[in-house]
Amino acid sequence: MNFLSSARSFDLMNYLEESKDLNTTVIPGNFSNLYEDIQIDRHHQYLFVFSYNETNETTAVRIHTSSDKVNNSFPIMFVVRQQQGLLSWQVPLSINYNYRYKSVNRTLCPMDKDSRRSLTRDQLIYIDVSTMSVEPSNFTISVSLLDDFLLSLDTVKNTSVSPAAPEYYMFTFPDNVVSVLLTVESEDKQCMVVSIQDIKCPVFDLDNNIVFQGKYQTMTKQAALILNKEDYDEDAFYVVMVVKSNDLDCNPIQNIQPATPVHRNKNVNILIKGTISKASYYKGIFVAVAFFLSFYLVAFFICIFYHCCGYNSEYLNMSEDMKDKLLGFYNGPRECHRSRQPSSSSTDRLLSRPMTSSTRDASYGSIANQSEISEEESASISNERGDNSDQSEVDTSEIDMLRDAYEDKRIVRTKTALFVTDLSRKSPKKLSKTYKIYHWNLLTIGIFYGLPVIQLVVSYQKVLHRTGDQDICYYNFYCAHPLGVLSSFNNVFSNIGYVLLGALFIIIVRKRASVHRAFAAKNKEISQRYGIPQHYGLYYAMGLALMMEGLMSACYHVCPNNSNFQFDTSFMYIIACLNMLKIYQTRHPDINAKAHTTYLSMAFVIFIAVIGVAYANSIFWILYALVHMLVSLILSAQIYFMGMWKVDCGVFKRLWWLFRNDCLKCGRPIYPNRFVLLLIGNIINWSFAIYGFVNPPTDFATYLLAIFIGNLMLYVLFYIIMKLLSGEKIHLLATACIIIATLTWAGALYFFFAHLTSWSVTPATSKEGNRQCLLLEFYDAHDIWHFLSAIGMFFGFLIILTLDDDLMLKRRDQIPVF
Repeated sequence: MNFLSSARSFDLMNYLEESKDLNTTVIPGNFSNLYEDIQIDRHHQYLFVFSYNETNETTAVRIHTSSDKVNNSFPIMFVVRQQQGLLSWQVPLSINYNYRYKSVNRTLCPMDKDSRRSLTRDQLIYIDVSTMSVEPSNFTISVSLLDDFLLSLDTVKNTSVSPAAPEYYMFTFPDNVVSVLLTVESEDKQCMVVSIQDIKCPVFDLDNNIVFQGKYQTMTKQAALILNKEDYDEDAFYVVMVVKSNDLDCNPIQNIQPATPVHRNKNVNILIKGTISKASYYKGIFVAVAFFLSFYLVAFFICIFYHCCGYNSEYLNMSEDMKDKLLGFYNGPRECHRSRQPSSSSTDRLLSRPMTSSTRDASYGSIANQSEISEEESASISNERGDNSDQSEVDTSEIDMLRDAYEDKRIVRTKTALFVTDLSRKSPKKLSKTYKIYHWNLLTIGIFYGLPVIQLVVSYQKVLHRTGDQDICYYNFYCAHPLGVLSSFNNVFSNIGYVLLGALFIIIVRKRASVHRAFAAKNKEISQRYGIPQHYGLYYAMGLALMMEGLMSACYHVCPNNSNFQFDTSFMYIIACLNMLKIYQTRHPDINAKAHTTYLSMAFVIFIAVIGVAYANSIFWILYALVHMLVSLILSAQIYFMGMWKVDCGVFKRLWWLFRNDCLKCGRPIYPNRFVLLLIGNIINWSFAIYGFVNPPTDFATYLLAIFIGNLMLYVLFYIIMKLLSGEKIHLLATACIIIATLTWAGALYFFFAHLTSWSVTPATSKEGNRQCLLLEFYDAHDIWHFLSAIGMFFGFLIILTLDDDLMLKRRDQIPVF
């Protein structure tokens, strides 16, 4: 203890002894002079004294310091003292403990309005310059009053910024302006931080403290912020800019730069302009609402015209003569058979004949069973077998009427030519209940999925406002109109089209279902034998999914980032899946996935999407490609054999037998239509899987969505082509829906690929794609994508709903399955 005390006493005595030789040179400063190559060491220090007159206007002072010959271990210290402020730095300036800059420029913090009231008119600035180096060093210093410190509205300010020479300027809101848009642009991609700070001291303008106060963004080529007058007590703010010592904050994958001084200088242009007026704000909102409400009006008039002015009037207002004509087809020929000899095999006639009146009590679409075969037909069969004995002596109990060929689905579904009547044998009430589960389950999923989503995005907004970190959310800042707690209200509100058009589609389906029920109640026999079997549960699920897509997309755009991307894509996967299921169900009513199986599969898809975004590496892509191709094969086999296929340990063996028999040995597949569709589908899906493995996309969620949309478009196209090849027609309404859907989807995809933002890159890189508003000064390209895609999906739903309207009065046993 005594030794330590003696050592400290010795050091203090040495310092006091050396301080006797310390010389302080006082230099009256002049703002127009440059003081260069001044020698300094530990025995010599300098005090510069500058004076100026304080006025009601904000006065800013800029100090430039540098040193060419300085020892890094003994930097030169600069301490600036004002009446109510203190600022210090050293040369060389060390940033992030690696980068040393021998030239440092700083702006002294001006006093705010309240502080200026207590300031004396004659202001003094003291600048102490000292070092602990024994060897002499030199330094250069100059001090200037800034005459361009204040930013003006609609005036571009050009300046240069570097890590050791940060810049900040002041902007005061004019009396008639309540909010402004600040834009900062540059030609080069060096990483920089733009911060908006209150008119207070100190101003945080260094790399290591700029994020301590106010709002801030990282940027490479451009940045933009919406600033409201009510958020600043002084009705003014500072725009602070500092270039980062490296680009890791803007591009994490870059190589780390060496620990040597690097010349990083960034030229930027600053522009502040007013935002849109309240009238323009309200105009953007009401025009969008009115536009989508007009669809309700158009749908109302089309409904009146379609159902009351000619279209399908023979179906909706069927006369008694028409009913007799349709039902007489079954009764008439039976009377004629008694008076003439059959000209062909009665057995063949029995197997291929249309449904008779005796099937009226059978299941809808079913074929008559053995008990309904007339005695006349049994006798005809016996005669054709060469039995000339008396008909009463024939033992018909020993005749195999092939009843299982009509009732056993394992036999029916293996027919090479299937008709809707073959796959509509189950009870319609039971099937309706099965399909109703789809929308009720989806509603339950939406509630339990949506509530936590809303809680999460609200929390994101609170964190954004509390921390000021504008990099949390990936907005198009050049066209982001805030409202309340929402930082980009227009991106949220533009999803209104999904909600309104989804609700309209549900209304149309409900109206259509009520018309069909009324017709079926009056014409039970015709409704059971003619047209496509009508089940509306999947339609309701499609409309509900469209509404949920709007709500989830709105939640995503409250704060879009790579943590909540699945909010925007989850229901897109479900919509595509439900559309394909509905198209398949149209001609395969008895064969379709259960609701819980479908939604469980969608949950697995969403899980894969999350893994693909968070942990997409080479191992993942190998596993994904294998799973994708395997699932495609299994689903193909399931579809090819109409559900008569088991997924078990022998699935691969059966796949090989299928390939060998239908592809290698047979010149023509057993089911050519299905084979062509599934072959093309597998080629496309395998191509997607291989492409993902060879060239992994950065946005896995969009890649996965493209797979679903591609398969849906392929299936719709196949269905339309097969429908036309089968001699069926497409009504005018369905044709109009196809044209409108095609045009709107083409426009929607054009705006989708505008790439205004991208959560798969850094926030600074994402802002490089930010663009100005395109529509009504309120909506950007992505908002237009929302509008057009909502319209495209709505008319896509109508295509599926109306595509088979031409089959309303066509016998069900003449409608082919494909």
